[in-house]
Amino acid sequence: MPVIDRILVACLPWLAAWILVSGVDDLFLDMVCFSAWLRRLRRRPSFAPSRESKAEKHTAIMIPLWHEQGVIGKMLEHNLGAIEYRNYAVFVGAYPNDAPTVAAVRQASLRFPRVHLALCPHDGPTSKADCLNWIYQRMLTYERERGVRFEAIVVHDAEDLIHPEELRRISQALDDCGMVQIPVLPLPTPFRRFTHGVYCDEFAEYQTKDVPARLLLGGFLPSNGVGTGYARWALEAAAIEKQGRIFDPGCLTEDYEIGLRLEESGCRQVFIPIQFVAGQPVATREFFPQRLRAALKQRTRWVLGISLQAWERHGWSGGWRRLYWFWRDRKGLAGNPASAFANLTLLYGLATWLWSRATHSQWGIGGLAQVRWTAPLLYATLFLQVHRTAVRCGCVARIYGWRFAAGVPLRMFWANWINFFATAAALVWYTSARLLGRPLVWLKTEHDYPTSAGLNAHKQPLGEVLIRAGELTEECLRWALASKQPHERLGEYLVAAGPLTEDALYCGLSVQQSVPFEPLDGARIRTGVARSLPGPVARRCRVVPFRVEAGKLYVAGPEYPSDATLEHLRGFTRLKIEFHYITPRNYQRLTADLLG
Repeated sequence: MPVIDRILVACLPWLAAWILVSGVDDLFLDMVCFSAWLRRLRRRPSFAPSRESKAEKHTAIMIPLWHEQGVIGKMLEHNLGAIEYRNYAVFVGAYPNDAPTVAAVRQASLRFPRVHLALCPHDGPTSKADCLNWIYQRMLTYERERGVRFEAIVVHDAEDLIHPEELRRISQALDDCGMVQIPVLPLPTPFRRFTHGVYCDEFAEYQTKDVPARLLLGGFLPSNGVGTGYARWALEAAAIEKQGRIFDPGCLTEDYEIGLRLEESGCRQVFIPIQFVAGQPVATREFFPQRLRAALKQRTRWVLGISLQAWERHGWSGGWRRLYWFWRDRKGLAGNPASAFANLTLLYGLATWLWSRATHSQWGIGGLAQVRWTAPLLYATLFLQVHRTAVRCGCVARIYGWRFAAGVPLRMFWANWINFFATAAALVWYTSARLLGRPLVWLKTEHDYPTSAGLNAHKQPLGEVLIRAGELTEECLRWALASKQPHERLGEYLVAAGPLTEDALYCGLSVQQSVPFEPLDGARIRTGVARSLPGPVARRCRVVPFRVEAGKLYVAGPEYPSDATLEHLRGFTRLKIEFHYITPRNYQRLTADLLG
């Protein structure tokens, strides 16, 4: 028997034993969630959000940044237009030595009065926790200046798509608890993007099964880092405990740490389960890393913070519930290498079995099945692996569809390798930092934000915007939706039918899209500015240049340009293009006067 076969025969029983223990652990959570699902069939859900009018808690959204100049502007523009909530302000943290990000936030604050820059007093990056603490201090200054008090604090990142109903649901849930978590789900990507697909699979299962099971079994709820709402009193209690610092600056995974600390203080924690509105889950959506290197960097930080740093800080103290969840959170230190070894064993075993069949020779690993107790162990682990794969497929199919879920088995294989290398990197990083006395610093992940087309599904419906603005009644909206043809756009139909003016429609579009709307007078637009773009190009793209200011070319039109159109326009100017809405009638007058 070859040496490698002997090594595998010796190691396989131990590998199978580990898979058995870990698989039974996962099966236990499946049974907990399944029994809870059966109970819910007989009674109302524990959290049933209401659309009835209630007093909105004064809410602060905190967004920490480091080198996010490429996405923060689009993030704020989209979310401020999508959120169906009025009583909130946004505090965005940045560092003095990150000038492009500071400039992007200042520019956004000029456009949106809700946005406020929180400038850290020192250079970065330090840690996300440190940045959040300084954002909190900026919020306190705002309160003193305005004579207001925020009752709820919600944390988000620069790549997040905030669901329109999120703040309302968090506000209602905080009536009865100190911390509430909205589901966090990756945005769908094409099947071929395997690395991002791993995030889709894991978060679908984690948010569907693991998080609800934690609370059902009395465990603490780690924050997901985004989409987390805190009652003001809960954070003030955490600040007192840590001498005014809510989040621990030395912690790489402050979201995990704050959930543990709040549970220790007796704070009730709530997770709002995944629910669907108009076919979309009510959740914070975002693009996770789509390239392998970025994914390894992010997962290395997760392993460093959740498994290694939390172990160093908290050990294995606490009752059996906490110890169980510590085990769940840290078992990847052994499980990730074991999974990679299982991948290698599977590939080697399959290859040698095919070779033995082709050459009619003895399969070296086959002798293992002759050991009396080994065969049942291997069959048990096979069953557990098939069961786990089926459960993950079901969770993924519920959110992304069965076609995407069909790739789960292949992506699980790929995920094992990603997690193995991230665990190895975390162990090396942590060991070297401790031996050399170096601090563990914020491992920044590069972020992408969806295109304009990808954001359309997350905008507030135009009809609701017009009703809130007092430009339309609910009866008129129902009449228009019932009487217009399927191909007709609601706004154009309302203008043509008479209940709505063009100006009112474009004021509504401005709110919905977070795009400025202003009537323009051709006599006040300089001829040289109007010709900043070639006339045929401007007419084809249906825009009129009307202002050049601070390195920007302002253009206006009745239709928001597609990403392809904007990219085409950038080929004719070095200036950054800023779009404003004007009505079709205004556009026709400007075209005739300025473009000829």
